Amino acid sequence: MSEYCKVLIVDDELLVRQGIRHHLNWEAEGFRIVGEAGNGQEALARIEELRPHILLTDIVMPVMDGEELTRIVKRNYPEIEVIVLSSFSEFAYVRSSFQSGVADYILKPSLESQELLRVLKSTADRIPELKLQASAQSGASIESLIDKAVSGYPLPDTPEAWAEALPYDSFALLGCILPGGAGGPGDSAAADRLASMAERELRTHLVSYVCHRVPSPGLMVLLVNTEAGALSRLPGAAKVLAEGSREQDPELLWALSGPFGSFAELGTVYREELLKLLQQYRFFFPDAGLLSKAVLPPRPAALPEFEVGRYTEELKRGQIEPAFGRLRDYAAAFVRDYETDVFELKAFFVNLLFHTTLALGEAGLDVKRLDEEKYAYFKGIDEAQSAGSVLGLLDAFLEEAGTCEEPRVDANMKRLLAYIHEHYSEPLTLSEVAKHFHFNPSYLSSYFAANSKEGFNEYVNRIRIEEAAKLLRTGDVAISDIGARVGYADHSYFCKVFKKFTGMSPSRYRKNHT
Repeated sequence: MSEYCKVLIVDDELLVRQGIRHHLNWEAEGFRIVGEAGNGQEALARIEELRPHILLTDIVMPVMDGEELTRIVKRNYPEIEVIVLSSFSEFAYVRSSFQSGVADYILKPSLESQELLRVLKSTADRIPELKLQASAQSGASIESLIDKAVSGYPLPDTPEAWAEALPYDSFALLGCILPGGAGGPGDSAAADRLASMAERELRTHLVSYVCHRVPSPGLMVLLVNTEAGALSRLPGAAKVLAEGSREQDPELLWALSGPFGSFAELGTVYREELLKLLQQYRFFFPDAGLLSKAVLPPRPAALPEFEVGRYTEELKRGQIEPAFGRLRDYAAAFVRDYETDVFELKAFFVNLLFHTTLALGEAGLDVKRLDEEKYAYFKGIDEAQSAGSVLGLLDAFLEEAGTCEEPRVDANMKRLLAYIHEHYSEPLTLSEVAKHFHFNPSYLSSYFAANSKEGFNEYVNRIRIEEAAKLLRTGDVAISDIGARVGYADHSYFCKVFKKFTGMSPSRYRKNHT
C-alpha cells in the first residue's frame, strides 16, 4: 500500500527549516513534512510523537547536536533513516556520524531542490515497507498552502489553487496557546483535543463552514471559512468555547481574529493579529478567557518618559517614600498600555530595580541584602507571564527596599547639608560656609568629602542644577533668569554646569520635559 514518506526537519535556524519546508511541493513527490525541531533534544520528543521515516538534521546545534542525536536515533529507532545537512567545515563531524548509520549527507552551501529530492528519494528506497505515494493533485495541498501563507512565503497567483478546499467568501482565525507551551511531548494530543472542542462549538453556531488546522508550534489554530453572514455568530461561539474550556484549564486563553475576505490575507492576519493577541496582549489580559481586537479597551494616552535621574536623586536625598510612591503610580499607568513591547516593559522594571539599589547604597543605606536578592527579582520579572505579576514583584521589591537601615549621618554633617539646601541660591563658597560653622576651610573640604562621597562644590552644583531642572519642567521662568535664581551670577557658566550634569542645554531640557 502506498503512503507518504514522513520527514522531520531538525535545524537550529528557523529560516533554514522554512526554506526546506517550502523548497518543493513535497506531497506531489510523495513526501510529507510532519514537523520541525530546533535541536536534538526537541527532535527526540517529536520523534516519539510523529514517528517519521526520515530525519533531516543539521550537525552543529545547541543543547544536543546532530551527531549525538543520530547515535540515539539509530540505537532506539533503527528503522528511521538519517540524512545530515552540513557545511564543508563540518566534514569531520559528518564522517563520525556516518559511523552511526547516516544514510546520506547534503552540503548546505549547495542545497538545491533537485539534489535534496534525489537524496530523499534514494533514502526512501532503503525503507522496505515504504512505497511512495505521489499526490494526484498537480498543485499544492491546502495544508501546504496554509503553511506557506503563515510562514510568509508567496502563494500561487490563482485563487483556484484553494477554491475547492475553501468554498466560502469569509475567513477568521481562532486559536489558543497549548497547555505547557511549545515542544512538549503531549502537544499533538492537546491540540487534537482543543481542536475537537472548537469544532464541536462551531457546528452548534455555524451552518455552512469548513475548518483547517494552521501549523503553529505551541498553538492550536483553526482557519474558519464560512459565509459572510455567519461571521456575526462566530464571537458567540468563541465565547462559549472559552468559558467551557476554562472549566478544565483556568489559565487557557483563546483568541479570535477579525474577519477577512481573502485567503491571501491569511499570513498577515496570523502574524499581525492572532499572534499579537496570543503572545502580546495576553500578557496584559491574562484572565480575559477570550481576546479579540473588538473587546480590547481604548489604548491609554502615551506617558511621558519616567525621569530616572530625578527619581534616584530623590532617593539619595532621603526622600524615599515620595519617590517610591511616584514610581508605583507611574508603573501602574505604564502597564495599562497593552501595546508596550513585553521585552521593553520587563527591561524597564529591571533597570529601575537596579538603579533603586544603587541610589539607596549611595545614600548610605545598608543595601547588602537587597543587592543580593535583586537578582531573584530580575529572574522573576524575566519569567513573569503577566503585567500584574511584574507589578507585584516591583511592589515586593520596594517593600523590602523600604526596610533598609537609615544612614548614620554625623550631626555636624546634617547641619551642613541643611544649611546648603537653605542657602544654595546665595553666593555660597567653601570659605563662607567654613566661617559660618567656625571651621578651617581646608578641614571642612576634607570633612565634607569624607562624609558625603562627593566634594563640597560638586554637591552645591548638584543641588542648584536639580532646582534649575525643576523650574525648567514646571514653570515659565525665562531661562536667562533661572541661573540667577539658583545661585549662578554668570549665565554662560550656569549653562555649562547644567549641561555637565544633565547632558543637555537648559533650552533642550525644557523642550524635552514640557
